[in-house]
Amino acid sequence: MPAILAQVLLALGIAHIVFGIVRFREPLADAMRAGFVGRFAESEARRTAFWFIAFGPLLMLVGQLALHAAASGDLPTFTLTGFYMLAMGVIGVLAFPKSPLWLPLLLSPAFLACGLGWLR
Repeated sequence: MPAILAQVLLALGIAHIVFGIVRFREPLADAMRAGFVGRFAESEARRTAFWFIAFGPLLMLVGQLALHAAASGDLPTFTLTGFYMLAMGVIGVLAFPKSPLWLPLLLSPAFLACGLGWLR
């Protein structure tokens, strides 16, 4: 179960990047046409596109860390991942109730259960 949860996080990071490229196609294209360097601060749409896509590799990194923790039996790291996801989910849902930040909030109990050895 821990490896499956970690793979979900990794896939979520990849999906974040792909969705961001599709969703923010125009602001990204505008920034590229304008020369890319220093061009993402020029509009709210470009800033949003940049940060949305930049969050994808961070999710992938956490997924990779969780995969490593699952493979090596490092339960404390898996538990820590669950706590971070819980905090991110709670803060994110409070700040943006109609956002997809419900997903880490819903996944975090499973990460915590695996990390605490309650779910294998």
